[in-house]
Amino acid sequence: MTKDRFIKTYSQGKIETTRIFIDRETGVNYIFFNAGYSGGLTPLLGIDGKPVITPLSEIEK
Repeated sequence: MTKDRFIKTYSQGKIETTRIFIDRETGVNYIFFNAGYSGGLTPLLGIDGKPVITPLSEIEK
């Protein structure tokens, strides 16, 4: 059985939700927001404008 590629690490809200996912293969963090029937997904950026990357050694295997 294969593991899912993305890990949900954060979730907030019920009607308007914000979630953060980590890609198990690259370590890149993504933020997803949805409200009603609309939503969006984008890489999570740090203060320097670069994508937030979790070291692969810190990701649950």
